[in-house]
Amino acid sequence: MWRSPDTEVAESPEEDSLLARSDALPRGTGVSADRFRTALGTHAAGVVVVTAAPGEDPVGVTATSFTSVSVDPPLVSFYINAGSNTWPGIRSAETFAVNILGQGQHATATRFATTGIDRFASPTRWHRGPEGLPLLEGAAAHVLCLHHESLAVGDHWLVVGKVARTAADGESTPLLYHRGRYGRFEP
Repeated sequence: MWRSPDTEVAESPEEDSLLARSDALPRGTGVSADRFRTALGTHAAGVVVVTAAPGEDPVGVTATSFTSVSVDPPLVSFYINAGSNTWPGIRSAETFAVNILGQGQHATATRFATTGIDRFASPTRWHRGPEGLPLLEGAAAHVLCLHHESLAVGDHWLVVGKVARTAADGESTPLLYHRGRYGRFEP
């Protein structure tokens, strides 16, 4: 069960009735940003921090768009905002790590979503793994990837990685993001 306050998707009964109509969908710019965020906010997502070491200084960013793509070959993906200060570092790195966060790591998720700070400074606990990849301590799992492909999609980049190595503790409960808040899953 998800523990989060409920919010309404439609702002009025008339807006809900728009979904019942049988006429064509609008072909213009689409729904407003607010309605888009409200509707997609009902989808709970796992939380990861993607890290890379394009040079001496590590880079990292929080993402909720992480997903598996293929088993053969083993591929995963995530999206990153084209205007993110982290994107140039991830784009130029040959490898990256996906740190899958556990339920007790909401402060880490918030830290890596904050701009204008050294995300790897204390209190962040991390170490360098294979090829110098920054690995966050306490993560539920690490997925180490070779950069496979990137594709511009809207105002984001789709980044696909070929999974080279994984490590998971098998006991952690994932950190989830739902309706603008971090939460947990209770089976």
